[in-house]
Amino acid sequence: MKNDRIQEMVNGLKGQIFDRYNLNTMSDEQLEQAIEALLVDYLQGEYITIEERVDISERVFSSIRGLGLLDTIIKDEQITEVMINGPEDIFIEKAGKLYKMEQRFESERQLEDIIQKIVGQAGREVNQANPIVDTRLPDGSRVNVVLPPISMRGATVTIRKFSKTPMTIEQLLKYGSITPEVAHVLELLVKAKYNIFISGGTGSGKTTFLNALSNFIPKDERVITIEDSAELQIVGVENLVSMETRNANASGSGAITIRDLIKSSLRMRPERIVVGEVRGGEALDMLQAMNTGHDGSLSTGHANSTEDMLSRLETMVLQGADGLPLEAIRQQIASAVDVIIHLSRLRDKSRRTMEITEVVGYKNKEIVLNPLYIFEEDENSTLEKVSGSLRRTKNKMVNRFKLELSGYGRTTI
Repeated sequence: MKNDRIQEMVNGLKGQIFDRYNLNTMSDEQLEQAIEALLVDYLQGEYITIEERVDISERVFSSIRGLGLLDTIIKDEQITEVMINGPEDIFIEKAGKLYKMEQRFESERQLEDIIQKIVGQAGREVNQANPIVDTRLPDGSRVNVVLPPISMRGATVTIRKFSKTPMTIEQLLKYGSITPEVAHVLELLVKAKYNIFISGGTGSGKTTFLNALSNFIPKDERVITIEDSAELQIVGVENLVSMETRNANASGSGAITIRDLIKSSLRMRPERIVVGEVRGGEALDMLQAMNTGHDGSLSTGHANSTEDMLSRLETMVLQGADGLPLEAIRQQIASAVDVIIHLSRLRDKSRRTMEITEVVGYKNKEIVLNPLYIFEEDENSTLEKVSGSLRRTKNKMVNRFKLELSGYGRTTI
């Protein structure tokens, strides 16, 4: 059966439900039974498969109690990202490639109603006074909403799907993002409480990598996670506190920023602070936390290279402390950050670890870097497919104090 006919049935059944029943007094089970009964009458002998019957029933229910078309998209585990540019243009990402969907929302009003449901479920609000919001779905998927007139082609929604199974180092090994040797080194660095920054461009897998890395944190430590919208899936840690930011309300008050949460976390006796992403003045607070006994901190940031991450950190610190001398900022960064892991999304859409670099100090007014591992392509690489792996450089690791303090001093890195 063609999609247009299925959509016609969904719209017709939904109209009958609204005409015949008081939805405020119906339970979800009663609504499902009513849809099934009406569907039999609506078909009037027209043959449809069992799969089509289930699909129509689910679409009608979702359009009334759920998120409509979005419910169907979110259930598809192959879809990793959803981009809605107004009610008619819906794009999805599968296996790193973008596709435009044939389905569309009935109207701008329907799309905005679904947005209000999404935002309301997370206890947030979006309106003309506050037209941009970051939130999440009940399953943890990250959602960004931009309403008109800021978004000129209608309401825009971008959803980064949430993996139901936490990312592990084993999966990164399976995908070829790292090697077994690198996995062992990262485990030692996390357990020895090195402060690690994960950098990369949009869609390079920073949060995914941070999730995998966080599973090396010893299970008996107190961990505080801070995010714009909760995505991290740290498993096995009982003493875990997860916090997320809050936007301002319609009157412009009540906002809770990452900077507020970092400051609050320092009074919560943390052994580890994990910040989902640093993108502004909170970088200063993060660095100060790293420099004042909160070793083992993990965070991510947008950057195109390891050097670019350092430059961006300088800029972000200046946002939090305008007028601070650049030399002082660089000294703070060099003292706080121990290791930078840079990720990238390559031409074949694969996500790879490109570099693992040690920050060894500050000299001649510059931060000194010591690359330990660098990704190198091999002879099997083509324009369509990237082949290669992380290779150990000839540089020895310089700052081994934390390894020695943790009992790993004899380990070769």
